[in-house]
Amino acid sequence: MNGVLLAGLYVLMAVGLNLVFGVMRVINFAHGELIVLASLMTASAFTAYGTSPLLSLLVVVPVMFLLGYGIERLVIEPVVDTPQMVSLLTTFGLSLVLINGGLLLWGAEERAVPVLTGAFRIGTLAVPRVRVLTFGIAAAATLALYAFLRLSDWGRAVRATAQAPTMAQTCGIDVRRVRGLAFALATALAALAGSLLVIMIPVDPQVGGLLILKAFAVVVLGGLGNLLGALLGALVLANAEVFAAYYVSPVLSEAVAFLVLLGLLLLRRHDPLAVGTA
Repeated sequence: MNGVLLAGLYVLMAVGLNLVFGVMRVINFAHGELIVLASLMTASAFTAYGTSPLLSLLVVVPVMFLLGYGIERLVIEPVVDTPQMVSLLTTFGLSLVLINGGLLLWGAEERAVPVLTGAFRIGTLAVPRVRVLTFGIAAAATLALYAFLRLSDWGRAVRATAQAPTMAQTCGIDVRRVRGLAFALATALAALAGSLLVIMIPVDPQVGGLLILKAFAVVVLGGLGNLLGALLGALVLANAEVFAAYYVSPVLSEAVAFLVLLGLLLLRRHDPLAVGTA
């Protein structure tokens, strides 16, 4: 049960990374730092004004959406369709800027939002309330994204751009604007994941590296660019962590993402970044 509830947050962390790669073929190394930025903003609002994280979402998510659109216009768009190493170095540089900016503004200490403590009792089981809340919000957001991509005109434009950008442009789709929308949506999803993460565990400006590793493990399990595959990848990773923590050691659970990535890279050494269908 804990594995399933944790998977809801993991799929939310990974789906934005998947969306950007599916549409732009850019691996965003700064995705973890964007999650952390939203976490720190939520924690600051709680510390300074006592603002509930659920209310903070109404501000943090739109602000991060606009920030994501600006980053795509200024930083990401110029390196789309360039050799992949160029985009990798660009997003890696962006992650360093965000890390050091976070250290400058918030310092290196951990921050948390201790709300919704306690657990629901289901027979002999104690289910943490905070995990139920994060799972519910994450599941609703993931379903909303799926419905947006399948049912709306903009969503179909995103899918068309992901599948055949040249043909989409020939059909009258503004590919540059679609890419900006996709990156902004991915950043908003990262912001939602960050706001939920900080009510579960303490966060500091340098934890983004571990988060991006978990997100990579999820998307590589499900196939880069495959949004539905991310759900399966999140379930596998979250349950592997939970069972490792329970049966072996809580310390080992943090190494599970490394082991999963290592195993997948060995199995897929000829095509480690296997691309699925958006």
